[in-house]
Amino acid sequence: MTGLPLSTLRYYEDLGLLKPARNTNNYRVFTGQDLNWIGFISRAKATGMSLSKIIEYSKLREQGHETIKERMTILEQQEQVLYAQQQEIQTHINFLKNKKRHYAQLMVKYKKP
Repeated sequence: MTGLPLSTLRYYEDLGLLKPARNTNNYRVFTGQDLNWIGFISRAKATGMSLSKIIEYSKLREQGHETIKERMTILEQQEQVLYAQQQEIQTHINFLKNKKRHYAQLMVKYKKP
């Protein structure tokens, strides 16, 4: 359901990121809220956020609405990291475009009749 291996879910549980309920057979029971939280963890990791930052965010989340400002700060910091990466990628794209433009001009210049 989560798209994550069981070992990852167990690891997240060991880190305290997940606290699923258990049924009478001691199987983990994930609620819709748990699945949403797992989705958040996955997306945060996909942005490059470190597990330590996700754990920090998780601890703030557990404290309730009083920590919204601190959680926003963590998200804004990660957003800035992504914008910096985006700018770096755009610089690489521009380099490639310029090189292609240069070669296109050379092809026209040296094109045989």
